[in-house]
Amino acid sequence: MLTIYGVYRSRASRNYWMAGELGIPFTSVPVIQARRLADPLADDAPINTKSASFLAVNPMGLIPAIEDDGLVLTESLANNLYLARKYGGPLAPSDVREEGMMSNWTMWAATEVEPHAARIILTYDAGTENTDEGKAKIAAAVAALGKAFAHLEKHLASRDHIVGDRFTVADLNLAEVFRYAMSQAELFDRHQKVKAWLARCQSRPAFKAMMEVRSKEAE
Repeated sequence: MLTIYGVYRSRASRNYWMAGELGIPFTSVPVIQARRLADPLADDAPINTKSASFLAVNPMGLIPAIEDDGLVLTESLANNLYLARKYGGPLAPSDVREEGMMSNWTMWAATEVEPHAARIILTYDAGTENTDEGKAKIAAAVAALGKAFAHLEKHLASRDHIVGDRFTVADLNLAEVFRYAMSQAELFDRHQKVKAWLARCQSRPAFKAMMEVRSKEAE
């Protein structure tokens, strides 16, 4: 059985959404980020990214991690590519060409989009979005994202999905990366195809179910 390590308020959300889309059973181990705890090594601390039991799973001390039939993987987007490939169905590649495109778009999102989008959401998490420093960080991130948004906008000009004619793991992976920039409404307003595509992804029942659980977790 699949085990997902990580709280929903983390990149583990991607793996929880994917499991929901695939309709596969899984066990959730709610590993929390150590930075959110006053003393992550205290005897009464909840399991976290510095807990010995979790470090035995992922020595890097990062979430999420998944374990599936003895296989441990520790990169959220790669975890989803693996799950799609193993369990098949419409989210999975139909041939090696699609597999290559799904991997390519996923790696693109991880390298060209997420570093900048994450800077935005981390600024909000720190509560500094209205400070001069915070505004400068967000402005720089938005400027850096312009090229990536334009690239995806052009790709979506004649299609509704990233790869093929259906929702796939590529859409899911990219949607979870682009979600980090959603506070920047003007950026999405300038790229209407991207805005509509993300709305379609987030209208799916499995995404809504994941977000419902996420909303009930402590911030």
